[in-house]
Amino acid sequence: MQYPNIIPAKFISRPNRFIAHVEVDGREEIVHVKNTGRCKELLIPGCTVYLTAPDSPGRKTKYDLVAVIKDNGLLINIDSQAPNKVMAEYLEIQGYDVIAPEYTYGDSRIDFYTERKLKGNKEEKSLIEVKGCTLEKDGIGYFPDAPTERGVKHIHELIRARKEGYRAVLAFVIQMDGIKEVRANVETHPEFGTAWEEARKAGVEIWFLTCHVREDGFSIIGLENCHD
Repeated sequence: MQYPNIIPAKFISRPNRFIAHVEVDGREEIVHVKNTGRCKELLIPGCTVYLTAPDSPGRKTKYDLVAVIKDNGLLINIDSQAPNKVMAEYLEIQGYDVIAPEYTYGDSRIDFYTERKLKGNKEEKSLIEVKGCTLEKDGIGYFPDAPTERGVKHIHELIRARKEGYRAVLAFVIQMDGIKEVRANVETHPEFGTAWEEARKAGVEIWFLTCHVREDGFSIIGLENCHD
């Protein structure tokens, strides 16, 4: 996944979840933040951020804020729409016969439904829910960075799907380099950690998708399975 254009800026402030004030070429700009999460450990006054200009008609802001350099030097993509885009690219080369995004299952929309033939002409049907990880502590990724009742609901849907015979996957796209593991952020949302453990015991696969992140985009470079 690559943005059509990218420029650096200096972060000033974030008055609400949707916008930020940044400095671009010596002038202050109001930009759209493509992540409604807190990102409080990332968006610190004076840090370097990266902007893209989608050039969409009718926009109130010219730029989207899509990436930031953390105070430890780690480049992190914070575009909440990007994980699904890179996952779609990844799935396209994995030999699936059917890849359907935004698949309705139960009372939820699961990010991807897939089908493929296995040995013996057996058909595998999968439901894959994607979560983007932007929170890092001491070289380990954590999710979520804010309470997510929706995320817990999705996990329960995956558990139900697994019981009904689907291959069910909770996939974490890690939006930074060098991080190979994600843990449930139980300090922020204990219920998510409980649901994670229930899913693991029920046979839901938990994927950690490692990535290479650039200022102008990122891509999946590997997959680690959670075994604990």
